[in-house]
Amino acid sequence: MSTILTFGFIGLLGFICQWLAWRTKQPAILFLLIVGILVGPITGTLDADALFGDLLFPFVSLAVAVILFEGSLTLKFTELKGIGSTVWRMVSYGAFINCVIITVACHYLIGLDWQLSALFGAIMVVTGPTVIMPILRAVRPNTKISNILRWEGIVIDPLGALFAVLVFEWIVVDLTNGSHAHIAVVFLQTIVIGTVIGAIAAYALGILLRKKWIPEYLQNFASIAFVGIAFTLSDTLMHESGLLAVTVMGIWLANMKGVNTRGILEFKESLTLIFVSTLFILLAARLQLDALTSLGFGALALLAVMIFIARPIKVWVSTIGSSLKLNEKAMISWLGPRGIVAAAISALFALKLENLGVEQASILVPLSFSLIIGTVVIQSLTAKPMAGLLGVRQKDANGYLIIGANPVAIAMGKALKKAGIEVTLCDNQWANISDARMAELKTYYGNPISDHADLYLDTSALGGMLGLSHFSEKNTSAALRFKEEFESERIYTLATKEDNHDTDKHKTSSHYKGHVLFSKNTDYAKLVLAINAGAEITQTTLTDEFTFTDWQDHHKSASTALFAVTPDKDVIWFTQQASVEPQAQWELFALSNKSNKMEKSDSQRLKSDHKQ
Repeated sequence: MSTILTFGFIGLLGFICQWLAWRTKQPAILFLLIVGILVGPITGTLDADALFGDLLFPFVSLAVAVILFEGSLTLKFTELKGIGSTVWRMVSYGAFINCVIITVACHYLIGLDWQLSALFGAIMVVTGPTVIMPILRAVRPNTKISNILRWEGIVIDPLGALFAVLVFEWIVVDLTNGSHAHIAVVFLQTIVIGTVIGAIAAYALGILLRKKWIPEYLQNFASIAFVGIAFTLSDTLMHESGLLAVTVMGIWLANMKGVNTRGILEFKESLTLIFVSTLFILLAARLQLDALTSLGFGALALLAVMIFIARPIKVWVSTIGSSLKLNEKAMISWLGPRGIVAAAISALFALKLENLGVEQASILVPLSFSLIIGTVVIQSLTAKPMAGLLGVRQKDANGYLIIGANPVAIAMGKALKKAGIEVTLCDNQWANISDARMAELKTYYGNPISDHADLYLDTSALGGMLGLSHFSEKNTSAALRFKEEFESERIYTLATKEDNHDTDKHKTSSHYKGHVLFSKNTDYAKLVLAINAGAEITQTTLTDEFTFTDWQDHHKSASTALFAVTPDKDVIWFTQQASVEPQAQWELFALSNKSNKMEKSDSQRLKSDHKQ
């Protein structure tokens, strides 16, 4: 293939892998590695070295920098409450313990000399945020476990790179008969330069954003430019300090007062998705199958040591004196997959050591990939059942955040709660909140799009939003805010009087407010009038004998179908954009007028009619 066609081919393959990961709820790295091996060593379709030439590793380094920056932008110091000491122990002496165990195992099981074994042990302390994040989204362990694993995965990457630099410099000094004092100097210089440049870049960008000196449409460009210059300048001054610089930069910006990073983070998430997909395919394509298979049972034994010995010892030692329960420690011990940083660093150092004449250096890359593949496959496939067995999984996020605590919202919340669906009602009117609490509904008193809500509004059991406020602007602004947190397909708003104007220039675009609930002529005013007149939300179980068509014939215009709940507790909403055909065994919820209330459910009455 031509060069330009190859680039298009890689992009398409990356998208297909990400789509398969979404459909199967597995980490995308599984599919990316398989595809990379297929198009690389198996078929020879893709030659990454010929495609990029000398630009391959600069591209890999910059892409990893963007990935780390995006991850560190999500790290808020407020999340460290109660887990901060545990995280720091895990990324410091816990990581050192992990390094020592892997070093010893690598020397005796693989046969590498002590220097290369130590380098490999340092590289393998990283746990890979690009892999741990999809696993956490699929498994949904409790908040404490998720925060520990997320912080560890992001912070340990630059620290793991620093460990690897330290060992690499030790090897170089030994090969060139240099001074061992040089190692300590290099290590300190790496930390100081990376930290200082990262902090300066973050502060400068933060000031520009806070004072609105950068227009909104240029903010994403500015963040990329600052990340690029911080990484390259730091790495130029002291090799491998760039990863630390971008991590410091991301954490600093995420916790800087008055700086809104949401737009930047959304852009970076998309960019990271592209980079991760491209990198894994390229690096996997560089593998040599004969080198991979030549590792034999030694690699399997080393994988077992990493999963069953090194990781558990690291976690249990690091969590001594913490508030973590035994089942939580066990879950954290089980999740430690390796990812893109381990792959990139091993490839980079292997190339440098080969140029220095170290023969065994060529083993580092296939050994790294064998362990990456092994940890990802085993832990991603077993994480969910393991979390269920240990009792640390949160309930599936099928609940709804309801904007408003007015009569319509309370009636809807009670109906959803009756169906076994979690709800939280948000309102900044205390009288409304008081009414919702009297109805025994969970509430949040305040503005759902405030900074306070970002910290204290618990959405862990929620997977969608209902905009039921009688103010159209509140529904729309909340829809825009929670599109970041929930899938856009699970954002719903109720039409208000303003939304039912005949002309488009008075209507809010559906792009901003999500799906519009219920039939075309149903708005907040009509629903609240019906509820005040005594209408109630009724529940009907559909059967093969009493179908949705039968229900419609019985109720005609006296009831408004609202939503249906499947046997799997999925909520299917009636909206203006899509028609719904509820099936047998579904629970149908509708707002029925007072005159249409029945002493028996429709299904029972129909059965009774059949018997007569």
